[in-house]
Amino acid sequence: MTQRMPPPPSQQRPQTQQLPTSGRPGAWEPPPVRSIQDTGLNLITISDLALKVMYFGGFMTGQRIAEIIKLPFVGVVDQAVEFLKREKFIEVRGQAGLGDAAVQFVIASKGIDKAREILDRSQYAGPAPVTFQQYLTAMREQNRSRVTATPDLLKKSLSHLVINDKMLGKVGPAMNSGKSIFLYGPPGNGKTTISEAVGRVILGADIWIPYCFDVDGQIIRVFDEVNHDVLEHADSDSQPGQRSMPTGVKRDPRWVRIKRPCIIVGGELTLSGLDLIYDPVNKYYEAPFQVKSNGGMFLIDDFGRQQVRPRDLLNRWIVPLEKGVDYLTLATGRKIEMPFNVLIVFSTNLDPADLVDEAFLRRIRHKIEVGDPSPQEFAEIFRRACDAKKVPYDENGLRYLLQEWYVKRERKLRSVHPRDILDQLIDIARYVGQPPQLTKDLIDRACESYFVKLS
Repeated sequence: MTQRMPPPPSQQRPQTQQLPTSGRPGAWEPPPVRSIQDTGLNLITISDLALKVMYFGGFMTGQRIAEIIKLPFVGVVDQAVEFLKREKFIEVRGQAGLGDAAVQFVIASKGIDKAREILDRSQYAGPAPVTFQQYLTAMREQNRSRVTATPDLLKKSLSHLVINDKMLGKVGPAMNSGKSIFLYGPPGNGKTTISEAVGRVILGADIWIPYCFDVDGQIIRVFDEVNHDVLEHADSDSQPGQRSMPTGVKRDPRWVRIKRPCIIVGGELTLSGLDLIYDPVNKYYEAPFQVKSNGGMFLIDDFGRQQVRPRDLLNRWIVPLEKGVDYLTLATGRKIEMPFNVLIVFSTNLDPADLVDEAFLRRIRHKIEVGDPSPQEFAEIFRRACDAKKVPYDENGLRYLLQEWYVKRERKLRSVHPRDILDQLIDIARYVGQPPQLTKDLIDRACESYFVKLS
């Protein structure tokens, strides 16, 4: 096989540069890309990615290749296409419109051989990666723009939840720490709901993340359509509050604007899920949960019910919690240092004494007990649940519920009970063909089917 010539010096991999911040105080935005040098990658890397895309895609225009690998055609993809043509890896097969971007290409037999050689190293064929240094810079800059919690902000932002001032006085400082929280208490009182709601508000409105980043030629995917809520792609028009680019100039398309991540995992969490996940078939990596949560919140729900021992799971977090960095391992054995800009929340229904020791609790910045609601709080939760489910609120009905099903049976109040009992009541009312109301009969039937007497 003919050896390809090395690219001229102007096309060699450039020194990675720091990414600039935007004009908005405290904000960072993807800078524009006008040339290969702006990408932080080199011509060969981009050309190899384009060739893999064509290998899987068949006939393609230059513009379509640019859309898939998320790089501008002019100044970047056009250079890669020209290189592939010169090396006889691709051929021109037509024109789908006006301009160079509309030229149709097909991979040549020589290109097929070359693509297979590249695919042996990695079958990744998607958005081009950013460099690891670009990723680190972006995360560091964006971590500075977190919202500071104040009593007024919390009360306004959490007005849809029934939380007393004492609890807000604990939650606010904990969220401002940006470090770690240990939530404990009986089930059904809203630990997960409180964590998610407060996290969305306090951590900030949005953040830019890359589709993936590159470490020594290894692709690590960050963007996750399941766990990340997309607000804007970097190559789309600006939204309110975002700095506009000059006319004809777009942000680096390799970045996606998302809501600050709030990722929740439960009993399915394992130790292996907290390290880089290597796909041996496609030969690239999936970032672990805490990397996908960078700049946001990572909630470990039902802590203590994972398949791994609580002690082993807690030991995994000692260094990140103390040092603010995490160490991940590539399949080659090399370890990479990853920033740990994550508010990590442990939430459990179990007794903390059965899960952790004093040494670990000392490393957790804030410990918050989420207890049972007071009768007044329970009544307010019940009233709001009635409004939400369009069940006429009746104080006599609530009084009957509390007396018959809580006081007489010495049952503890739980914040989740109003919602669940009303759901039961609505189901029964629909079955018997009558409107859902807080009658004694419907309340009794709903509670009989909801509560289970535990010995």
